[in-house]
Amino acid sequence: MGGLVYYSSASGNTARFVQRLGLPAGRIPISAKEAMPAPALPHVLICPTYADGEGRGAVPKQVIRYLNDPDRRALLRGVIATGNRNFGATYALAGKVIAEKCGVPLLYSFELAGTETDIARVLAGLEKFWGTECLTMA
Repeated sequence: MGGLVYYSSASGNTARFVQRLGLPAGRIPISAKEAMPAPALPHVLICPTYADGEGRGAVPKQVIRYLNDPDRRALLRGVIATGNRNFGATYALAGKVIAEKCGVPLLYSFELAGTETDIARVLAGLEKFWGTECLTMA
């Protein structure tokens, strides 16, 4: 059993996606002044991509800050990435970077705020990934 943690910028696309999932989730704040979530259970991170044309800056600074904490990083079990297909090769790049650096699987990627199909696939995938229908976060 596990939970969700996500980052969403002011655009709110990722937040809308997570809200539509209807699962408990901790939000990594936009402002560095706000407290980070402190999950007590293993979790999946949902993260958008903000890369320049060369792929630099793909992982948001607040997500890097979140993952730099060894306790939070130790509980990370997978990543779901989001992005904009208009950016070609850098689409959902943050998920690939996080998965590689943290040694966890990239579970799924979706565009912008996702579609109903994306919601259904993520819910089914998380159920299978965690091996339970009950997803909670302490």
